Amino acid sequence: MMNTLTTRTASEGDYVYLRTATAISVGGQVVAPEGCYVQGVVSHTRRGGRVSGTAELGIRIESLQLPGGKVLNFAPRVSAVDAGGSDQKVSGRESTIKQGTDREKDAARIAIMAGSGAAIGAVVERNWRDAGIGAAAGGAAGFATVLLTRGREVELRQGSTLDVVFDRAIALE
Repeated sequence: MMNTLTTRTASEGDYVYLRTATAISVGGQVVAPEGCYVQGVVSHTRRGGRVSGTAELGIRIESLQLPGGKVLNFAPRVSAVDAGGSDQKVSGRESTIKQGTDREKDAARIAIMAGSGAAIGAVVERNWRDAGIGAAAGGAAGFATVLLTRGREVELRQGSTLDVVFDRAIALE
């Protein structure tokens, strides 16, 4: 990736700029050397939801510029992505990158807030009833926090790698 791309700021039609990390060869003959410029476009984008729905980013790769200036139009599909420590991956749909869910984090956030509320209720009033009230209040605050925050966004940083598969013939003239 030559530029950073994220579902937070990207919109349909935005250009994506890449460079080939390895040479592309056919039958042992190099067709495009390493470092050729590649251009794509964002085909669709969806931000992470507040309660449901994960972030999604579609990329359509369209052209490759050879060192002599010749441009090849092609349409490979993205097969894998450098996740960069997150759990984003290419989903079943062609060239669509999806971010993983935050269900475990959300459940932990609610549990921590409920536990904190119970501890405060027990310390202040020193009885089980107020500890239960504190737990309910803390759980409600944790649940509200989960409802008001969005899930993680798909983010492809400059320097990230995308693996592509050429599953259609390309006319080389």
